[in-house]
Amino acid sequence: MAIFALFKTKFIYMNHYETVFILNPVLSDVQIEETVKKFEDFLIKNGAKMVSKENWGLKKLAYPIQNKKSGFYHLFEFTDLGQVVLPYEQEFRRDERVMRFLTVKLDKHAISWAERRRTRNKTAKA
Repeated sequence: MAIFALFKTKFIYMNHYETVFILNPVLSDVQIEETVKKFEDFLIKNGAKMVSKENWGLKKLAYPIQNKKSGFYHLFEFTDLGQVVLPYEQEFRRDERVMRFLTVKLDKHAISWAERRRTRNKTAKA
């Protein structure tokens, strides 16, 4: 019985997350890149694995946020055990350059849809 326990494989399920955040439109390109890099480094430093990163650019908002009518949209997809999400969102709340953010856990259908979206975007860019 002890030998079986040594060879028994333990599977760890990684949760798949997606975060969309909106940055203040008055930021320069350097400040935007710096902010995005800060959040990406935070995820990697805390053990998350980046799946995808997209820059959606400057978009008009549906309603004013902090008296601004537009913002720079960014999307991160990452996998993690679930321990990094709370401190990650706390970093968003502390950063004054971030106007809004939303992190969601993806189910199997959303994961497959996100994969199709990524391949569609790659073929459209090529």
